[in-house]
Amino acid sequence: MAVAEATTQVKDAGQGTVVSARNVDLTFETSDGAVQALRDVSLEIGKGEFVSFIGPSGCGKTTFLRVVAALETPTGGDISVNGMTPEEARKARAYGYVFQAAGLYPWRTIGKNVKLPLEIMGYDRAEQDRRMREVLQLVDLEGFDKKYPWQLSGGMQQRASIARALAFDADLLLMDEPFGALDEIVRDHLNEQLLSLWARTKKTCLFVTHSIPEAVYLSTKIVVMSPRPGRITDIIDSPLPAERPLDIRDSAAFIEVAHRVREGLRAGHGDA
Repeated sequence: MAVAEATTQVKDAGQGTVVSARNVDLTFETSDGAVQALRDVSLEIGKGEFVSFIGPSGCGKTTFLRVVAALETPTGGDISVNGMTPEEARKARAYGYVFQAAGLYPWRTIGKNVKLPLEIMGYDRAEQDRRMREVLQLVDLEGFDKKYPWQLSGGMQQRASIARALAFDADLLLMDEPFGALDEIVRDHLNEQLLSLWARTKKTCLFVTHSIPEAVYLSTKIVVMSPRPGRITDIIDSPLPAERPLDIRDSAAFIEVAHRVREGLRAGHGDA
């Protein structure tokens, strides 16, 4: 079955659109002149999907996530998050954000780092403790709440960062290359854990990566972007099954999807 003709078998996603972008442009004004980061980006992301964004550095992957999170404002087009403007969605705490660096406060324990957004949001102490224990168990860090970040490995710190983003139970998880700085062995293990976590929570995930194998392994949908100005060159619905052991990367279906991603990246360079 050709990838271009495949329908997504992974989706058990439920109904509804979480992110809807229509002809989104974003141009930054700099001292050296205007820089267009996004051009004519249109995309629909359904509830429960795992969508990876891949492309060369500077192609607007992170910028698009920041637009969804209301950290950047488009200069053209329209975007909605759960039927709201990104600013309204931010105020409604509709998403959790996991950055490239774990961003844990070294003077706070892991448990207190996870509870920080709950403290800010005014949850009572008992509810903070309950949610903290629940999300640490989800990311396999049960019993590490009294440890400090420096006592954990890089991979464990990123899992704690994911737990913090999950603590207030937002339906949308934005992840900006969370495993990019980790070695391949740790990264593979965290990819497996993240896929398991997504299957259990049914969150909608937007995931930025530079890794073709990572994008293909994790995603129900892969968005391939061109060099700046960032445009979408291909949107690939994955034909892979929901159960994905790491050795699925040796399968013909996986290799075919990876090939199409590479072709999309080449086409983007050719059109730039």
